[in-house]
Amino acid sequence: MAGLATPLSSGGLLVIQPVRRRQCAACRRGPLPLLLLEDGAPRCLDCADLGHLVFLPRGDTALTRRSREESALSAVVVRFNRRKGRYERQGVLVEEAALARAEERCLADAEARRRRRARDARRRAAQDARFVEAFAAEILRLFPGCSADRARVIAAHASVRGSGRVGRSAAGRALTEGAVTYAVVAAVRHVDTPYDQLLMSGVPRCEARRRIAATVETVLREWRAVRAEAG
Repeated sequence: MAGLATPLSSGGLLVIQPVRRRQCAACRRGPLPLLLLEDGAPRCLDCADLGHLVFLPRGDTALTRRSREESALSAVVVRFNRRKGRYERQGVLVEEAALARAEERCLADAEARRRRRARDARRRAAQDARFVEAFAAEILRLFPGCSADRARVIAAHASVRGSGRVGRSAAGRALTEGAVTYAVVAAVRHVDTPYDQLLMSGVPRCEARRRIAATVETVLREWRAVRAEAG
């Protein structure tokens, strides 16, 4: 324990959160929640001229860094981990005014990040809306018999950001015929056939798809028919 009297290489002081009950060698007060070793003897923070500092627990890296930047005097607090056989950081001691300034800086950054996230969310929403319209338009081009409302529903479902659905794939973003058709087939399968009920009743997926294949093809043929007649 005496070896911890040496200041940290970064120039900060080292304060110990003792595992055992300790008493200040100067004022005899104890037990000490925190102590500083001077020549191997424990000193309370008041006797070590650190009593005006406040404790900031570890966890917020930015707040810790800024608090130490703002504080003329600071110390790292450590506690011995018996299981691991080493001292581990618990937090820092900094001037109260420095902590307040650091908190203000972090709050300003948090507000800036919040505004940026809001701007990014609006930008992504606009991009998504444009993509859904483009996807729906491609559905209507390939399947003109599909209603515009149904096309928008299919497009919106297929292109939900982060969903992993076909609309978010590279082929989907490129609006390839295969990707658009896949999205339409999936929608027809779940909405216009008893496919979901078959799965819920225990029918294996491949068998369920086989049973509803003719219905799916009929719907697709009807939706394509308008295009064929127009041609």
